Amino acid sequence: MDQREQALKDAKEALQARDFERGLAIAEATLADGPGDAEALYIAAVANRYLGRFTAARQFLERLHAQVPEYGRAWQEAAHLARAEGRSDRAIDAYARAVRFNPALAASWRALCELQQAAGRSGEAARAREQEARLAALPNELVAVTHHLHEGRPLRAEEICRHFLRRHPDHVEGMRLLAQIGLRLGILDDAEFLLESAAAFEPDNVQVRLDYIDVLRKRQKFARSREEAEALHRRDPHNPLFQSHLAIESMQTGDYERAFALFDEVLARLPDDPATLTSRGHAYKTVGEQDDAIGSYRAAIAASPGHGDAYYALANLKTYRFADDELAAMRSQVDRTDIGFMDRVHLAFALGKALEDREAYEESFRFYELGNRLKQRQTGYDADKMTAELAAQAEHCTNALFGAKAGSGAKARDPIFILGLPRAGSTLLEQILASHSQIDGTLELPNILALAHRLRGRKAGKSRYPQVLQDLSPDELEKLGLQFLEDTRIHRQDAPFFIDKMPNNFRHIGLIHLILPNATIIDARRAPMDCCFSGFKQLFAEGQDFTYGLTEIGRYYADYVGLMEHWDRVLPGRVLRVNHEDVLDDLEGQTRRMLDHIGLPFEDACLDFHRTERAVRTASSEQVRRPINRSGQGVWRRYDPWLGELRRALRMRDNP
Repeated sequence: MDQREQALKDAKEALQARDFERGLAIAEATLADGPGDAEALYIAAVANRYLGRFTAARQFLERLHAQVPEYGRAWQEAAHLARAEGRSDRAIDAYARAVRFNPALAASWRALCELQQAAGRSGEAARAREQEARLAALPNELVAVTHHLHEGRPLRAEEICRHFLRRHPDHVEGMRLLAQIGLRLGILDDAEFLLESAAAFEPDNVQVRLDYIDVLRKRQKFARSREEAEALHRRDPHNPLFQSHLAIESMQTGDYERAFALFDEVLARLPDDPATLTSRGHAYKTVGEQDDAIGSYRAAIAASPGHGDAYYALANLKTYRFADDELAAMRSQVDRTDIGFMDRVHLAFALGKALEDREAYEESFRFYELGNRLKQRQTGYDADKMTAELAAQAEHCTNALFGAKAGSGAKARDPIFILGLPRAGSTLLEQILASHSQIDGTLELPNILALAHRLRGRKAGKSRYPQVLQDLSPDELEKLGLQFLEDTRIHRQDAPFFIDKMPNNFRHIGLIHLILPNATIIDARRAPMDCCFSGFKQLFAEGQDFTYGLTEIGRYYADYVGLMEHWDRVLPGRVLRVNHEDVLDDLEGQTRRMLDHIGLPFEDACLDFHRTERAVRTASSEQVRRPINRSGQGVWRRYDPWLGELRRALRMRDNP
């Protein structure tokens, strides 16, 4: 135990002994060395509340919320403070946030029940009472698992949960929690197996069924997730929750007519539900109905003025321009202290875009920076760890490895991998190629990333990948290639070729080559400042945590270029590099070059890519529905005074 850990242990013991002055003194001494220490901030807030120093307690909590905005215990303490001050409405809101971020906080459920009952909200009080009773019935080990999972310690949660399940292998809630841990760690196949088993043990467990639908969607098994959603819907066709899930799963399978009908059913019962209005807007956007999408997003904002998701959805159309009253509304909302964390993140990014469109670049950058700073605190991205992970690929995927494994893998030519960084033009390349009669466009498929996860093994901190590639036999490599083809078949139509445009697959080109030696690999490359700044401005639905900081995205780009140079050395000619700027300069020439590399004849439809009707789910969905343009080139130059950090991270010399 180091000095800090001992000090915090002493501070907690002082609080338990009701020696609040001593506990506070230890916490303040710890904060003198590390002003952002979350545990010390929490102890200081608790001590000040018990000492009756409410203003000081609130100040420590504000610092704590800024440091770890989704820390459930911090919101529970904020609620305790509001209750001590006699502000019941604020206490209810804070307790509700506490259990949203950590549903194992029994004291918050109990307090919610009491306060909601006193406020005449008997239905909500009953639900809080049910949750408290459910926690009380759980084994202590699983309550601890829930705490660890929701406080950012998934590996510790996994350790306790697996130990519990060894003694109670059929415990459904234990299986469900282990599946949640798997989802958090990206081990989706294990999560699917656990939830499928849990559903078999308790077919009527609605939460298990909802989690199962979620993992099936994340694994992009859309037909299966829709079947599960249909089964829930049949139980109670008028349940808005079941209707919403079925609408979302219908979208994923391309049945937008059914999705819109279900959204309308939900809105007939809940006409001002902002989440449903926003989801319907996303569906309209995906099918290219921009005016309807805008109308649905605006309706969500009218229903809930602080609903940042809808504001950001408008900004993310890229072609939308905010009116003066909308800009003023966003400014007022982002300064509220009572809105949700992600609402504030969404509003910050939306304001960045709105002010960029008005050429107010310094203020625009301030809001982009705010949004990125908030997200970075949430994700805890470690740039050093990523650098080491990419270096391991170069260390173990060598000429010797590929020479020894020559001739292995599945021989199919079907897959076309478009990879690189997000915001590098990969969606444009996909739209061009998917306009060819012999190529199906699909999605950013997770299969290669999931395979890499499985190959890492189960020991925390002791990855076997990529060195395990040396141990795989020709039969095993062929089997993995065939499995990829089988698992991705659901996303294809009838064309002989299909595209997987997961950008992060560049990390695993060695694995791709070994299991699918005849697949096409295209590196979508964009000039570093354009690419990185575009990523910095983008709030991604999930993943891409490296984009939330100028240093972080600059380092990632530099590491990516270094790894691609390695692939070029050990697999010469294997990867076709397509520079975004070259596509803008010579669309037909670069299109012919890609088709020649794949082995397909040129078709004029590829040049009219913006006329191709298909669902596009990435941030560039509206841009690829317009003819080719240069609107995104050189945008970073308007922000150049504030991008020194990015330049340094890119180790830039002459070429921006």
